[in-house]
Amino acid sequence: MSKELVGALVQLGAERGIDRESVLQAAEEAYAVALNRRHSSADIHVRLDPETGSMRVFRARRVVEEVLVPGAEWTLAEAQAEHPEAAVGALIETEEMNGDMGRIVAAQARQTLQARLVQIQRDQVMRSFAEREGEILTGVVMRVDRRNLVLDVGRAEAYLPSTELSPLDTFRIGENVKALLLEVRTTVRGPEILLTRSHKNFVKKLFELEVPEIGTGLVEISSIAREPGHRSKVIVTAHQVGLDPVGTVVGQRGARVQAVVEELGGEKVDIIAFADDPAEMIGRALSPAPVISVVVDEAAKAAVVTVPEHALSLAIGREGQNARLAARLTGYRIDIASDGSGTPPAAEPTDGEAVAVEGEA
Repeated sequence: MSKELVGALVQLGAERGIDRESVLQAAEEAYAVALNRRHSSADIHVRLDPETGSMRVFRARRVVEEVLVPGAEWTLAEAQAEHPEAAVGALIETEEMNGDMGRIVAAQARQTLQARLVQIQRDQVMRSFAEREGEILTGVVMRVDRRNLVLDVGRAEAYLPSTELSPLDTFRIGENVKALLLEVRTTVRGPEILLTRSHKNFVKKLFELEVPEIGTGLVEISSIAREPGHRSKVIVTAHQVGLDPVGTVVGQRGARVQAVVEELGGEKVDIIAFADDPAEMIGRALSPAPVISVVVDEAAKAAVVTVPEHALSLAIGREGQNARLAARLTGYRIDIASDGSGTPPAAEPTDGEAVAVEGEA
């Protein structure tokens, strides 16, 4: 191998985002594989001088009393002829040759090297994406198969299966799609980048993009409960005295929360202020239903909530959705009962306790 060829290999690696050391190591391994293939049973490795382009070939052989594997073993007498200190059982490395290895070996080495560089590039790309797990990526839809999407996310393709889509999601080829990087996993087809739009953390990351105060730590999303395509409940906490966390997240004229709702395809979103008192927190979690009283059993992590009779269905929600989300949000089992009074609707919550936002019909 010439100095010019070494330089060309390094340049090729740089174009693929592969560092110099990895390229040179791959070249040494490729030539070693080709030589070992030609000399069966041999233990050959190669050292490449990046400055001169010269290549040195070494063979490791075990010293034995009787040779059973020619090429990989030699007798004590043979070994001591070159290495007087050799003893039975020792593994001794000797330089076999350098320079010309023949066209067949060189061709095989080039094929192995090319495949190895492709693998290194793929591994590096996958590692870079693995470090971004939990972040939002934007990709372009390349293929759609029964609502399973394949996205171009830059240096790789990512998979967004139908099971990770919201019921409200519909995309066509060529559209830009935001999704949460769920994981980089190994499959029988190789590494795969798995995305999601149905995970509750997708909602959290969307709010982080829209609300700078979350990034600076002034406001924190404490908990999220979600049923994709239907409703999300988000508890927010302020870490600055006098700052209204709900108003901050909702934004002026609802601009911030509405941007998230639009990205979710119109999914309803409730923004709820955190409360230290479990009873108060449970009452807020049942927003937008008015609550008369909450009796909490701390030991059993259970609560009985009384609401006006007219608001019972609102508190429970369609197919129990509102109560179910409130239970997930607070970690309490919630039983809801009406007071049987037929009391008229209560006033809307005040002091930034809770805000419900729905997508446009």
